[in-house]
Amino acid sequence: MAKKDSTELGLDVVNAEHRRNWIKLLICIGLAAGTLAAYEPIRHNGFVYFDDDVYITKNPDIKAGLNWQSLGRAFTKPQAHMWHPLTTISHMLDYEFFGLTPLGHHLVSVGIHIVNALLLFWILNNLTGRIWPSAFVAAVFALHPIQVESVAWAAERKTVLSGLFWFLTMAVYIWYTKRPGIRRYTLLFLIYGLCIMTKPIVVTLPFVLLLLDYWPLERLNLKGTPVEKTVPMSRLIIEKIPLFVLSAITSIITFVVQQQGDSIISLKAIPLHFRVINATSSYFNYIVKILLPKNLAFFYPIQEKGVIDSAALAVMGVVLLLYLYGRGRPWLVVGLLWYLGTLVPVIGLVQSGSQMMADRYMYLPVIGILIIIAWGAEEIFSKMHYSKSILTSMASLVLIAMVILTRIQVGYWRDAPTLFNRALNVTQNNYVVLELYGGYLCEQGQYDEGIRCFQETLRICPGALNARKSFCATLLSQNKFDEAIDCFTKALQERADWPNIHEMYNQLGAAYEKKSNFVKAEIYYRKALKIKPDYELARSNLALLLAKQGKK
Repeated sequence: MAKKDSTELGLDVVNAEHRRNWIKLLICIGLAAGTLAAYEPIRHNGFVYFDDDVYITKNPDIKAGLNWQSLGRAFTKPQAHMWHPLTTISHMLDYEFFGLTPLGHHLVSVGIHIVNALLLFWILNNLTGRIWPSAFVAAVFALHPIQVESVAWAAERKTVLSGLFWFLTMAVYIWYTKRPGIRRYTLLFLIYGLCIMTKPIVVTLPFVLLLLDYWPLERLNLKGTPVEKTVPMSRLIIEKIPLFVLSAITSIITFVVQQQGDSIISLKAIPLHFRVINATSSYFNYIVKILLPKNLAFFYPIQEKGVIDSAALAVMGVVLLLYLYGRGRPWLVVGLLWYLGTLVPVIGLVQSGSQMMADRYMYLPVIGILIIIAWGAEEIFSKMHYSKSILTSMASLVLIAMVILTRIQVGYWRDAPTLFNRALNVTQNNYVVLELYGGYLCEQGQYDEGIRCFQETLRICPGALNARKSFCATLLSQNKFDEAIDCFTKALQERADWPNIHEMYNQLGAAYEKKSNFVKAEIYYRKALKIKPDYELARSNLALLLAKQGKK
């Protein structure tokens, strides 16, 4: 009889495992199908006038195709002031297969996003053994509208690609922790090496691996952890030193490249104390957008200090409450530190660009908040009657709402006018978007509308250098030579630190040449060449001018 009971027990275990495998398979199918449904409108989307030209449509390295020379440039030449060779190679591959047909580029990004969601589900379920919280985190990660910017924006391939290698690194790390050894660690090191070649934001991954050692791997030697599973903290840190070294090297390369491209904002322009307040405010605002995803825009200008101060106090209060409540709840500690830590590279302490925050920065940090929500909901509702029915109903409603919102958000990336108008409608004093819109309109031949955008930009932010420069150049392109000369002259008199000032001297020379003032035209062409001797356009203009006058 005992033998029969044992057999029956074994069959029950096998059947239970069989059911679990079927459930996981259905969840994976649901994740893929739901994501495809949410992003279906992307088939109508084109490229947008915001970095897509820099990364893809007007990038000679991408359009040169995939060959040994282009591969070499991917590793040695930064793209848009950022070193991410694997991302550059992925764009090259897209161009090889699809040319400049936007649909192919978009579908690859959607496909990578689906794989990322599946990997996230596998990782969380493998680590915790909890199917439904893991499925919820993966589903919200896949379907939340805050992720649309990372997926629907072709130039942001680096975000979804970095997510792919981030999850692959985590998967290899789980494999390594089951039986640590040099071969497994070497593979971990190599995969992370590929990861940092996709986007610098992944430099925080070694820190996240330490969090996983605490929970759910329980490798950290703490009270209540089985002794045979634990490893001293010092050894865990030493174990990850090679990974931290890669992170440090990547951080240095990124800082140098961005500084050379004048992308780093000085402390004089934005003081340190304001950056700290802005950073804590951004932490708060990101959580608000996760819980209430409305008014999403591709660019958020830095807000007024009073608004930022209030949000900063709020986020510090939330962190304090979570810390006090987190005792005995390791998932809460890990989720909070995952969120706070992974945002550090882009939170604004080292400011690159004039944005306050960006939806794309939340692609991986959002996982920390989702872990808190999923495991927190499970703990709260487990004490109630009909908890499964309540949780299932609530989760279903949330996911259906997200599919609808994501479909709407994908539509805003259809083309440049739709994207720019959406941002202007949901933000205030967004001079950066106005400047971009002005440039787009001028490129389409709508000069009067473009000039109005530049004028509004300069009204909001008189120090917007690129808008001032574009305004002057547009006057020149409209053959308004006197106005263009006056615009360039005043701009150059007001300040001498213009970016690419040699271009302004060349354009001023061209305006004088059109007015047949060859003497001044020659002066400004030569000024442009004095600043940048290899500036071919000014050299060509000067040669033609001299030939026109019969000079050598």
